[in-house]
Amino acid sequence: MLTRRHFLAASAASAALAGELFAAPKDSDTPSADLEKLGDIALREAKKSKATYCDIRIVRLRDQRVGLRLSPERGTNKTLAVPNVFEDSSFGFGVRVIVNGAWGFAASPVVTPEEIARITGEAVIIAKANASVQPKPVQLAPVKAYRTRWETPHDKDPLAIPMQEKLELLRAAAEEVKKNPRVFGGAATLNLRSEDKYFASSEGSSIQQLILQIYGNVNATAVDRAKGISRSRTYSPTQASAGWEYVPEMNLRENAGRIREEVVEHLSAPPVKPGKKDLVLLPSHLCLTVHESVAHPTELDRALGYEANYAGTSYITMDKIGKRIASEHCTFIGDRISPRALGTTGYDDEGVKATRFTIIDKGIFRNYQTTREQAHLVGDKESHGCCQADSWATVPFQRMPNVWLQAGPRETTLESLIAGIDDGVLIDGQGNYSIDQQRYNFQFGGDAFWEIKNGKKGNMISRVAYQGRTPDFWQSCDGTAGQAYWQQFGLTGDAKGEPTQINSISHGCSPTRFRNVNVLITD
Repeated sequence: MLTRRHFLAASAASAALAGELFAAPKDSDTPSADLEKLGDIALREAKKSKATYCDIRIVRLRDQRVGLRLSPERGTNKTLAVPNVFEDSSFGFGVRVIVNGAWGFAASPVVTPEEIARITGEAVIIAKANASVQPKPVQLAPVKAYRTRWETPHDKDPLAIPMQEKLELLRAAAEEVKKNPRVFGGAATLNLRSEDKYFASSEGSSIQQLILQIYGNVNATAVDRAKGISRSRTYSPTQASAGWEYVPEMNLRENAGRIREEVVEHLSAPPVKPGKKDLVLLPSHLCLTVHESVAHPTELDRALGYEANYAGTSYITMDKIGKRIASEHCTFIGDRISPRALGTTGYDDEGVKATRFTIIDKGIFRNYQTTREQAHLVGDKESHGCCQADSWATVPFQRMPNVWLQAGPRETTLESLIAGIDDGVLIDGQGNYSIDQQRYNFQFGGDAFWEIKNGKKGNMISRVAYQGRTPDFWQSCDGTAGQAYWQQFGLTGDAKGEPTQINSISHGCSPTRFRNVNVLITD
């Protein structure tokens, strides 16, 4: 029995141990020997218990969120600067086994040889219990064995940078926003995440990885007290898997002045005139539409109904394989290897080497996202490497990779897309949205909107949303700009599963045009 006193003492020792375990030299291409020794304990114990498969993940997670907000003090002419710093970390391990054709999983925050042996035994007990109600034995697609080490390419550890330097960076951006007196409040944030993880399996893999993520934004809020309205504008640079050297490229302060003026213009911008219009959607906006209406419905577990209780099902059912669901301008790629994307890694949480694969080819649906357990369900011989858990304490399951909409011809520009529109809207950034459980009917807003009239971009407008049915919407796509305009943007709060797990991934595209879409005026 693990008592509270033993738990606290062992947890403190485990936390101190984490830094040592994951402190292998950066130029090493093999995992830490100490991690491998710990992994071997689980593999040996599982083998003793007649498990046909076992894997262990030892994981250290560190999160840091830094923010600074400038806003007026009520009843005075003073501006208050309110910093906000949050730090969190966790360290532990999880063990999966297959016994009698069924999964068993158990986890613990106490990383010691004795606890690993005990938890492996618990996973075996759970698997045996599950086997009594398992309709069919688990079938895993084959995978190669790897002994390697992989890291997010980086020069500087973001978590090692002094806090004062981070706060000064955010203050400079927020102060730039506040230079216009009509701007009520300005804020800037920076989020840093580090994931050290080690994976070992009974099939021979031993893989150590370090994944770093950085994202942030600058926000401006303007208020018209006479009219009783407020408007906001946000600059969100590309969220990236990178080191601290990426932060200057985010250009937070440089873009703060732009959104300062745009939020004031947004405050007086007239509302959109609703009706059928053509749309040009910028990558900062279209990334969310891709996420909700393409990436989610091509998850195989969703299509099979496994996520119906929480995350829903999918209109892209198994009979849609090989069928047209979008226009010929739409080719979507699942990807876990592109530089700086949030879903990029060396290997997934089943030891499958990261790769890329076609989801939709010129409008024809080709492939679901799969794991080793799912591959045979669609006739695939290998997993697409889409298995991931959000911590050591959670079960790895199917999560989406980065999903890209391929760019159009080189000669297609943003200006040429706009020039082909008589009456339309240009949309930037993300706003409120809703989409049904099958990812079939949707409504999306945005962060900023400009009228397009007679082939030219006009002034800002406001209160814009568009709605449609997913297959009709993607069928209405008649052009996307070339590679020079292609950008990726990240989403950092993708929730799925019960208990809920959170994923971060990137979606990329160029500015893209859609015809005859139903545009609404919002409240």
